[in-house]
Amino acid sequence: MSIGIHVTAGAVAAAVSLAAIAAAVSFWRNADLERDIGVAVVRSFIQLTAIGYVIKVIFDQDQIVFVLVLLVVMVVFGALTARSRAKRVPGALVPLLIALAIAGATTLGLVVALGIFKPEARYLVPVGGMVIGNAMTASAVALNRLGDEMADRRAGVEATLALGATAREAASPIVQRSLRSGMITLVDSTKTTGLVFFPGTMVGMLLAGANPTDAVRLQLILLYALLGSVAIAAVVATTLAYRNFFTPAHQLRDLEQASTPP
Repeated sequence: MSIGIHVTAGAVAAAVSLAAIAAAVSFWRNADLERDIGVAVVRSFIQLTAIGYVIKVIFDQDQIVFVLVLLVVMVVFGALTARSRAKRVPGALVPLLIALAIAGATTLGLVVALGIFKPEARYLVPVGGMVIGNAMTASAVALNRLGDEMADRRAGVEATLALGATAREAASPIVQRSLRSGMITLVDSTKTTGLVFFPGTMVGMLLAGANPTDAVRLQLILLYALLGSVAIAAVVATTLAYRNFFTPAHQLRDLEQASTPP
C-alpha cells in the first residue's frame, strides 16, 4: 500500500495561528515568552525547511556516508545544546559528545543487526534523528540535575570524602538520582502511550493513510528503541561527567571555578 499526504503551504501558514494563541496567552498572563515563541516559530520553519532539502538529497543519493555525516552533525549540535543546559557541570561537552555518539551508534546498530530496519537512508535518518534528539534531552536533564545537586550537597559530599569514601562512592547517590531524572520523562510517557496521548510517529502514519496496526507496531519499535537510547546516553553522560567534579586525589574541586568555561 502506497501511503502519502499532501500538505500545502497554506495549511502550514494557517497552523501559525495556534502559535499566535500561545504568544497571546503569554502576553495576557505576563509570562514574557512572546519573543521566545516568535524565535521558536521562525527557527523551526527555517531549520525544518533546510533539513527537508538535505534529507531529500541524502535519500536521492542513498549513500551511507551521507547518513553518517548527518548523524555526526546531529551529535555535535545536540551536545552543544545539552551543554547549555548543564552549565554547572565542568567540562560537560566531552561526556555529552561521547554519550550521544554511543547512544546513537548502539541503538541504530542494534535495530539494523536485529533486522528491524534496513541499513538505508530512509530508515536511518529519521530514526537516528529521533534517537539522538531524545538522548540529548535525557543527557541535558541528567547533567542539569547532577550539577545542581553537586552544588547544593557540597557539604555532604565533602563529609563523605572525609570519612574515607572515594569520589565514586561519595557521588553515587547523586549520580543515581540524576540518571533517574534523565530517564523518567520518557518512561512515564511510554506508560501512558495510547491512553493519554498518541505519539507523533503513529499520528503521522495514520494521517498518511497507513494501516492502524502497522502504525502501532512501528510506534512500539521506536518507543522501545528510544528507551534504550535514553538509558545509554544518560548513564554514559552521568558516569563520565561526575568525575569532573573531583581531583585525581578524590577531592572535590572548587565548583565555581571548575564550571567556568575556558
